[in-house]
Amino acid sequence: MALTVAVQMDPIQSIRIAGDTTFGLMLEAQRRGHTLFTYTPDRLSLQGRRVTAHAMPVTVQDVEGAHATLQAPERIDLAEVDVVLMRQDPPFDMAYVTATHMLETIASRTLVVNDPAEVRNAPEKLFVLDFPDLMPPTLISRDRAEIEAFRAEHGTIVMKPLHGHGGAAVFRVSEDDPNFGSMFDLFAATFREQWVVQRFLERITEGDKRIILVEGEPMGAINRVPAKGDIRSNMVRGGAAGASDLTEREREICARIGPELRRRGLILVGIDVIDGHLTEINVTSPTGVRTIKRLGGPDLTGPIWDAIEARLAARRSTPQG
Repeated sequence: MALTVAVQMDPIQSIRIAGDTTFGLMLEAQRRGHTLFTYTPDRLSLQGRRVTAHAMPVTVQDVEGAHATLQAPERIDLAEVDVVLMRQDPPFDMAYVTATHMLETIASRTLVVNDPAEVRNAPEKLFVLDFPDLMPPTLISRDRAEIEAFRAEHGTIVMKPLHGHGGAAVFRVSEDDPNFGSMFDLFAATFREQWVVQRFLERITEGDKRIILVEGEPMGAINRVPAKGDIRSNMVRGGAAGASDLTEREREICARIGPELRRRGLILVGIDVIDGHLTEINVTSPTGVRTIKRLGGPDLTGPIWDAIEARLAARRSTPQG
């Protein structure tokens, strides 16, 4: 079935297509005959219960620098398109939250991927706390006494902002680190919300595995190894990605969380696993799909669109009351 698809994303002209999952999804949508529009979140408007966007019709090709051909913007009613892909990058701030509220208004008529209410209710570093036995010891707090007690119990810790992204502001703090007081003051002045404090996992040097799940099923993975002298494995921070299979423990983790992802309508999810410990469940704009393919793994854009189309068909076959 040919669909009309609106992609809410960062400016398409500025993306680096080699590793951009959103672009891969657009290529596959176009290959299937779907019509594509693209717009940035600031072009969303809500009047009454009507959500519109000034969106540009777009065609794409896998050629860096000439990857998108855009037409003049059109004002479209998002309740009249078939699918909205909510794919703008974090930070998960009030602008992001507002966009989820606006898209929730049309979610009973248009399939929004991922479900906007569930994206809002499942921040990456909080949703994971629903599975504490799969995680390293973790504290969510900005109370100095609580953090110091946690550090005394677990030794070396990692501190990072609760709604951070891309490995920004992630610090390793040892039990006797004299910089802890300054680090605490810096976080207190910079971030109003609580922070994530976790026991440091020494085997991070062996990699941080990104696993892509589609409708709760693991479909592919890459292992990201930090650059020398860094603890952050994010590729934007210098991490190096390699092909990877799943261990028995990682399959156990996926089996545990998969049913909940499906129940919440989280079709495309990326989880992070370090040394058999689940550290994040990424639902906002998960990446890794193009890198998995580049490293010799499967092209997951097909299964992702199969899942989207199946969800849409199921909705249309169910009488609306």
